[in-house]
Amino acid sequence: MNQALTFSQRTKPARHEGHLTIGCLIFPRMDQIDFTGPFEVLSRTPDATVHVMAKSLAPIRDIQGLILTPEIVIADAPRLDVLVVPGGYGQRELMEDAEILSLIREQAESGRMVLSVCTGALLCGAAGILSGRMATTHWSSWDLLPYYGAVPIKSRVVVDGNLVSAAGVTAGLDGALVVASLLRGDPAAEEIQLSIEYAPARFFRPDLRIRPRTR
Repeated sequence: MNQALTFSQRTKPARHEGHLTIGCLIFPRMDQIDFTGPFEVLSRTPDATVHVMAKSLAPIRDIQGLILTPEIVIADAPRLDVLVVPGGYGQRELMEDAEILSLIREQAESGRMVLSVCTGALLCGAAGILSGRMATTHWSSWDLLPYYGAVPIKSRVVVDGNLVSAAGVTAGLDGALVVASLLRGDPAAEEIQLSIEYAPARFFRPDLRIRPRTR
C-alpha cells in the first residue's frame, strides 16, 4: 500500500450524535479477523450497539477453523448506521447471494455507512455499489476492483462518501478506527486505539512479489 488513508472528493459522513447501531456480517469460510478486528474497535465506540449477523443462527466456522456464533439473522436486522462487510475465501460463494447483496445495496443506497474489509469489497462490487467509487481491497484481489467499476486506490483505508474500504485482513482495524473518528470524532478514535494498544511495529518486510500459496 502506497498510502495509509485516502479521501475522495465526496462529502465525508457527518458526525453522529445519537446512538449508533452497527451490524457485522459473518459467513462460513470468512477470515475471522476481518470481523473481529473491526468488532474490537467498534464495540468500544461510545454509545454504540454491535450486532453480529448471518443468514442463519447456526455457528459459523472461519477459514482457519475458529467458530463464530451470530446473534441475529439478516432478515431481523434493525436499521443500521454502519454495516461491516468482511472478506475471506467464503466471499466467493456469496457473490450471487440475493439476500446479502440486497443488504449491502440497501445500506449504501440509504446513505448510511458501509465498511468493507479485505475481499468484502468484492461483495460490495457484486452488490453494485462500487461503480465510480474509490476503493481498496486485499493486495491479491486489488486488480479485480475495476471489473465492478471501482477506481482502485493503493491505500490501507479509502473513504469515498459513505463507503469506507480497508485493505487486507488487519487493515480492518484501521478502517474501523477511521469509522469511529468520522462518527464520534478523533478523540474517541484515539482513546480506542490507546485502549487496545494498537501501535503496530513492522518486524518483517515481506516481498509482495512472492505470492503465498492459496487454498
